[in-house]
Amino acid sequence: MTHTPRTPLRALVWAIAASTALLLPCAATAQFGPAITVNDDVISEFEVSQRVIMLRAFRTPGNLEDLAREQLIEDRLKLAALRRAGLNITDEGLRTAMAEFAGRANLELDQFITLLGQQGVSEETFRDFVLVNVSWRDFIRSRFADRAQVSEAEIDQALGQSDASSGIEVLLSEIIIPAPPPRAQQAIATAERISRLTSTAAFEAEARRVSALPSRSRGGRLDWLPITNYPAGLRGLLLDLSPGEVTAPIPITNGVALFQMRGVREVPRAAAEPAAIEYAALYINGGLTDQGLREAARVDANVDTCDDLYGIARNLPPEQLERDVLPPSDIPQDVAIELAKLDPGETSYVLTRADGQTLVFLMLCGRTPALGEGQDRDAIRNQLRSQRLSTFADALLADLRAAAQITYN
Repeated sequence: MTHTPRTPLRALVWAIAASTALLLPCAATAQFGPAITVNDDVISEFEVSQRVIMLRAFRTPGNLEDLAREQLIEDRLKLAALRRAGLNITDEGLRTAMAEFAGRANLELDQFITLLGQQGVSEETFRDFVLVNVSWRDFIRSRFADRAQVSEAEIDQALGQSDASSGIEVLLSEIIIPAPPPRAQQAIATAERISRLTSTAAFEAEARRVSALPSRSRGGRLDWLPITNYPAGLRGLLLDLSPGEVTAPIPITNGVALFQMRGVREVPRAAAEPAAIEYAALYINGGLTDQGLREAARVDANVDTCDDLYGIARNLPPEQLERDVLPPSDIPQDVAIELAKLDPGETSYVLTRADGQTLVFLMLCGRTPALGEGQDRDAIRNQLRSQRLSTFADALLADLRAAAQITYN
């Protein structure tokens, strides 16, 4: 075999590459170092930081660092189980699943990937996230299909109990701190400090001082509300609180939210979780300035129902008024939090868009119950089957975790 001598240019490139490798900062090397080991599988610090950024982009509440680590551990356990079962998703199937995920945000896949990239999330991070979740879902369905069947009697029972089932109501106090980009860091620091409070009096004092909500005049106090009014991703976080405890800061668009638990009670007749929520949003220039709030108050004084907003907006560009009927899971979290406090015909104007320059005037039009007389039996069957599969999946994952060797580096 003939050996070709390196050209001076090639030698120079190799020398530069070698010297650059030697000079890499420790911090850059550390981010690819091991954060957690699950059995023999390593989770890097880079993966943890990417998952945190992605969760933040998804508006996920809670301590994102802890949640990212827990999710990645579970992902490794799931992948190991999938490998043992010999299951793989095709490239086409994965691409379809990613497109479906993007569709929940009313975006094409390429648009969604670009948007994530602008927030620092790599396409590979998003792809791996979807791959694990879709593959695991299919695995659970195939493994437990026979045991998750729902009988006609169970559907009848669900229908019969939907009006008389007991439920949970929560008594909360709230704070929303405006956090447009120039003030985001300061707002988050304030929220972190408030999240450590355990005194209702101290929380109320902070609400009067920093909250942008009308409830600040009463120390952020809310009335009793069904837990089902709140976004599904927020319910567990709220119910984990003891009286006096405060949630970790919850990022929302141009702001950060906090809730303090004051009480939990069981009620004999609870509101069923809605299948869909209809609401209207009128976008007003000026944000939370006096001008914007005066215009919102003027609109509020002249409307009683969502239909009345069409008269208000008749001379405005069409995009300035939106009216949607969406499943609760498809509603932006900050909007869902505000709608949770409203009855049909009631309004809220505390949220902003466009870096705080646009005020969102929200009105709740109505809630469509998930269960009730005349409800599609197939829809009820699917709901019960999904709940059963979720129980089996949680039990299997708990077994996998109990048998695993997990080391935090």
